[in-house]
Amino acid sequence: MTAEETKTADFWFDPLCPWAWITSRWMLEVQQVRPVHTRWHVMSLAVLNDGRDVPEQYRSFLDQAWGPVRVCIAAAAQHGDDVLGPLYTALGTRFHQQELPRDRATIEDALAEVGLPRELAAAADSDEYDDALRASHKQGITLVGEDVGTPVIAVPGPDGEQVAFFGPVVTPIPRGEAAGRLWDGTLLVAGTPGFYEIKRTRTVGPSFD
Repeated sequence: MTAEETKTADFWFDPLCPWAWITSRWMLEVQQVRPVHTRWHVMSLAVLNDGRDVPEQYRSFLDQAWGPVRVCIAAAAQHGDDVLGPLYTALGTRFHQQELPRDRATIEDALAEVGLPRELAAAADSDEYDDALRASHKQGITLVGEDVGTPVIAVPGPDGEQVAFFGPVVTPIPRGEAAGRLWDGTLLVAGTPGFYEIKRTRTVGPSFD
């Protein structure tokens, strides 16, 4: 495999979104069966819904959502973007697979697992990196528009230009060659001029199997 043959996928995530978590694990599977490299970026459901009229239960969720994305942005600012993938995995495993509290102790343990200072967890309660967070979020959401959520994925089009989508939203996590075929299909629709959407109503909740 040469560098020229390897395709790059840009992936925007919010650590609290279970659907983004499944799609991100799909991308890790894709990397095992296709020449693909994933670049990780932060987007924020809290930023996306800032100022919107949302149900009270979802508002409570959004209040929790500020902390993890702030910590991810702070970690990238201080230690480089390459920490985002491992940190996302450490956070997502705790939030989604282990169903641990979305609190400072859980965030600190995730930071320690990937060799980052526990003190970075203090960023969860600070707006110091909010400009960088909003910039990262804007970079992803500008590619697809405001009427979507997380994840956002940008893949190479037929001429090498970025083509971005919300999703794919899928459950459970596609594994092995099934993951590769879904990737192939994503590239196929990205190569279709004017393609925007395939959608159906979700009838099951997220499964992390």
